[in-house]
Amino acid sequence: MAGARPDSESGRNAASAGQESPDARMTDAGSKDARLADARSTGQKTTGPKTTRPQGPAARSGTPRARRITDTIPLSTKLAACTLILLLIGAAAISLTIRELVGNYMLEKTDAQLVNQAQLVYDNVDVLRSKDGDGASSGPSDYFMQIRDMDDAIVVTPLVPTLPNGVVSQPLLPANRSKAGVRIGRPFTTPAVVKTASGSNPDRSTVQVAHAPWRVLVVRLVQKVDGDTTENRGLVYIGLSLSDQIDTINTLTRYCAMVGLAIVLLGGAMATLLIQHTLTPLKRIEKTAAKIAAGDLSQRVPSAPENTEVGSLAASLNAMLARIEGSFHEQQQTTEKMKRFVSDASHELRTPLATIHGYSELYTMQRDMPGALERADESIAHIEASSSRMTVLVEDLLSLARLDEGRGIDITQQVAVRPLIADAADDLHALDPERTIRRGAVLLDESGRNSTPRLRFREGPMPDIELNGDGSRLRQVITNIVGNIHRYTPGDSPVEVALGMVPASIGPESLARMPSTERSMHRFLEAAEVGRSMQVGMNYAVIRFIDHGPGVPVASQAQIFERFYTADPSRARQKGGTGLGMSIAQSVVKAHRGFICASSSDGGGLTLTVILPVGPLEPVGVARQQTKVSTKGDRRGRKSRRS
Repeated sequence: MAGARPDSESGRNAASAGQESPDARMTDAGSKDARLADARSTGQKTTGPKTTRPQGPAARSGTPRARRITDTIPLSTKLAACTLILLLIGAAAISLTIRELVGNYMLEKTDAQLVNQAQLVYDNVDVLRSKDGDGASSGPSDYFMQIRDMDDAIVVTPLVPTLPNGVVSQPLLPANRSKAGVRIGRPFTTPAVVKTASGSNPDRSTVQVAHAPWRVLVVRLVQKVDGDTTENRGLVYIGLSLSDQIDTINTLTRYCAMVGLAIVLLGGAMATLLIQHTLTPLKRIEKTAAKIAAGDLSQRVPSAPENTEVGSLAASLNAMLARIEGSFHEQQQTTEKMKRFVSDASHELRTPLATIHGYSELYTMQRDMPGALERADESIAHIEASSSRMTVLVEDLLSLARLDEGRGIDITQQVAVRPLIADAADDLHALDPERTIRRGAVLLDESGRNSTPRLRFREGPMPDIELNGDGSRLRQVITNIVGNIHRYTPGDSPVEVALGMVPASIGPESLARMPSTERSMHRFLEAAEVGRSMQVGMNYAVIRFIDHGPGVPVASQAQIFERFYTADPSRARQKGGTGLGMSIAQSVVKAHRGFICASSSDGGGLTLTVILPVGPLEPVGVARQQTKVSTKGDRRGRKSRRS
């Protein structure tokens, strides 16, 4: 029994076209050495381009010229170019991968067909041997087949494909009786041998198909003689042209190239539009920055979702611009205040100096006249009064200067607030015996969810509250407030003096930075409502002086803390005011990290509220317990002293 035992394997061409061999490189190097040797022997100098090795950052990031060129390219162009390059690389990689996969699949399929054909040869080997060895059967078959004997001599070529116009293509095989070594059972690729009939004129496509390489499988024919003994009866060469495979691969490559090019162009256009749309907020930011550079600090960058990079950048820029605008306006206000302060100080100092100068000249003119002694005493009295006023003014200015520099105050003392207020109330009663002065406590009014919280006066004993501060400076604040009440309100108008403890969810630093306006007071009251309901924050001592005099217009209430501010300058001079008392009070309160504010009293008049931090930040519940304990202890002490 004869049989064919084919072993199939997917072969590959290992050689790569276009690669430089080591021998070629060695030849080039040898020729260069030879030219150098000839130049030395003839005494000629070898010249060539001098190359310097880049060092430093240029060696890592390219030449400065290249960096300058890339820096001038817009960001949108860079992003679009990078997108196009990535799309091009991706399309090329996908096309090459598809080409390789399809080529390997078709090659494996061709090898499988050759193996199946080998089995058919085994089944019909006797029929194929019966054909004439010198002739070849040509017909519509796609396979090439040749049978050789043990000496590798051609026995018969039963199958040779014939193309149109008499073109014959067959694989390049070892010569007859050459006994060249072939790989039996392993398919291999070999070039084609094309024969054209004389006088024929084949077209180009036929020639291309004819010159396509062949895939050949060599199998050994064996026959069982008796039992397990086998006899080698020769070799069979079976070939199949790869023209269809090459044509399919080329067609697939063209389609992949067209589709890839369309994807690159469409993707590039869409990427360009998307990049332009994405960078539009940056262009708006650029325009906003240009307007700000022109002097319009009120401009803001259009907002965007903060979870995006542009939105985060816009939020940060808007916060920065708001702070810059606030700092700029604050600097302008400070400059204006400084100019006004210098002008007002000069004006206030000029008045007593002019008075002193005038009365000195008057004394000089009248000292030789009769009754000069009496007139001299009058002039000296006016000079003394003006100098005293100037002394008070200079002392107030020095006090403000020290407070602005953070000097002249010691807030590490333990100060009891209630005695300071009680002494001030007693002083006011001594100055105005007909005035009704009521004392009591400050309470945070119980308000609903939709109502604004407010402070309420309840007549009764004032609580004992101690805090860290400067006792003499706090006494000065209260004395200035009481002095203004005595100076600018009728002597029989009632006054309420109150002290209380209010928790608030706001820090002393934030409280001290707030301006002395009624809006800031509402903000503190809202924080007090949150502190009371949530039991968080810090305890604050609240001092209130409520008068029922003529009051101050709402538009001017925040201005009473400005330096040299007086609603009626002539009236203020008559009453001995300098216009610095409330400014000093505000500076002292802010040095204690507190807050002072003026507001309208219920029924007319002016209310001054001073808020001072009691102690370090702690839960409100603990602070309340400590306050109750200290209050009980003070009451017990007073009872023991009374007994």
